[in-house]
Amino acid sequence: MHHNGLRTAVLLGALSALILALGAWLGGNAGVQIAILVALLTNGIAYFFSDRIALSAMRARPVSEVEQPTLYRIVRELSTQARQPMPRLYLSPTMQPNAFATGRNPRNAAVCVTHGLLAMLNERELRGVIAHELSHVYNRDILISSVAGALATIITYFSYIAMFFGGSSDDDDGPGLLGALLMMILGPVAATMIQLAISRAREYQADESGALLTGDPLGLASALRKIEMGTRRIPLPEDTRIASASHMMIANPFRGVGIGRLFSTHPSTSERVARLERMAGYRR
Repeated sequence: MHHNGLRTAVLLGALSALILALGAWLGGNAGVQIAILVALLTNGIAYFFSDRIALSAMRARPVSEVEQPTLYRIVRELSTQARQPMPRLYLSPTMQPNAFATGRNPRNAAVCVTHGLLAMLNERELRGVIAHELSHVYNRDILISSVAGALATIITYFSYIAMFFGGSSDDDDGPGLLGALLMMILGPVAATMIQLAISRAREYQADESGALLTGDPLGLASALRKIEMGTRRIPLPEDTRIASASHMMIANPFRGVGIGRLFSTHPSTSERVARLERMAGYRR
């Protein structure tokens, strides 16, 4: 867990360093201030309203304890064990097995599971998935992803500013036309890759935190194997609203094949399972 936290800090530092480098290269263009304000505004909205956006995208509805007593019992036991408040629980009619948690802090948290997940997993596996999702909330991953998103957005705006305002080759202050073109292409790509690396690091940490919470790494490993098969068999349509919430889910809801895996917000299931097995002392 310490390694994952350090990796996240290093990646956020890399994004910040990239911003400083691009800003210095642009020579303090006035558009930089506008870019920062727009980035903070858009990602601030995502931070405060991420729960509504994600739940709406998955057509989720609140579920009562009468409807899902086992789910409520698992969540209540894990929340009590972690000494955290009980989150709101939602159910999505989607048949793909998946789950996500959202909320900027434990008091505003919501956990959503799909019909497909409840139908596929046994209680031990469901407990592992819920612990993983609660760990995202307890680890403040919504805040971290919002910060990463804001930094990546600023870099993207820098790239467009360089293209439209820094491309003059007549003065020595700007990067020049060729430099502006390279910045426009490489800047967003670098920011995206670092942002994806942060997302993957948070998934590893949620796996580890969840396994520690339940004391059963192999339960989550078994759930991840089943979820992997289910998401491949029933991929979700690549709707923009679902795509914006996909990084919150326990598994990539889309059919990530070929180069698509390179830009996935989730690490490979095989690597996640291997790490959990090592936590349990399992050796192949």
